[in-house]
Amino acid sequence: MNKLIFLTLFIFLGCRETPKTKVETSTMGIVIHGGAGTILKKNMTLEKEQEYRAVLTKAIMVGYNILKSGGTSQEAVEKTIHVMEDSPLFNAGKGAVLNSNASIELDASFMDGESLDAGAISGVRTIKNPISAAIKVMEASPHVMLSGLGAETFANENGLEIVTPEYFFTERRINSLKRVQEAAALKETTMLTEEIKFLHLQRYGTVGCAALDLSGNLAAGTSTGGMTNKKWNRIGDAPIIGAGTYANNATCAISATGWGEFFIRSVVAHDISALMEYKGFSIQEAAHEVIHNKVAKLGGDGGVVGIDFNGNIMMEMNTPGMYRAQIDASGKLQVKIYKDE
Repeated sequence: MNKLIFLTLFIFLGCRETPKTKVETSTMGIVIHGGAGTILKKNMTLEKEQEYRAVLTKAIMVGYNILKSGGTSQEAVEKTIHVMEDSPLFNAGKGAVLNSNASIELDASFMDGESLDAGAISGVRTIKNPISAAIKVMEASPHVMLSGLGAETFANENGLEIVTPEYFFTERRINSLKRVQEAAALKETTMLTEEIKFLHLQRYGTVGCAALDLSGNLAAGTSTGGMTNKKWNRIGDAPIIGAGTYANNATCAISATGWGEFFIRSVVAHDISALMEYKGFSIQEAAHEVIHNKVAKLGGDGGVVGIDFNGNIMMEMNTPGMYRAQIDASGKLQVKIYKDE
């Protein structure tokens, strides 16, 4: 009898207890990069440094304002990357590096973390904003990646802005190609140390963005001109989903920059997501593991930026510098260039 009374009281009191409700708060954030490599303060003039910081700030503020006003992560990524593609400072869009034939070959990719839909283009020469073409491939075609003339035809048919290849050329990139080709004619043993460093730096150069919107959707995009003096229609990691770009609402959104061949072999962007999903790593732990204990051991270098589903932002590299910026949900802006900042 006593047991029955106790059980009745337990059930009664339990029913009267106010159930705990999970309070979910909306969050957002955005992070960008403008390429990684041997970026040293001693080699940078104050004017040039200020110029880079200004464009990085301008780019990320475009995306942040879109997110703050309730816009989608897709729109934020696209419009942010447009600013960097339109700037001659970065190896993407206008100001992209030249290949061995002194022509342009542009690559880009985009991924939606909610649907896991993705789009990419490679080897294009007339699309003003390659990131928009990658998004259009995702939205308006049954494919994930288009290349060359086919990608340009598709972009034109879908109303994207088309320009002549000369639009992308800058004196800086023309001179860089000449310098690389002259150096390539020499044996490395006869080259000056500074020349060797310059040659190695030509492997890098990408812009990218990862964002989380107020609806909880992640997105990532990457755009590049590739490698200076590249041959045979070489394609790096930037347009390859899972290598240079990846987004999944269950984990994170990632954009990579670095020596593309190693990032492809390491499937960098997806590997970070997989460590989070299957091993419970934080985004920072996962990025550190992939960049320092996988890519580096293979002999590659570069960096990644990303944001997870909770709005935690990561910027990781194994190079002396990476052009980068971030804004978290509180609106705190950080713009950095050198590794020790």
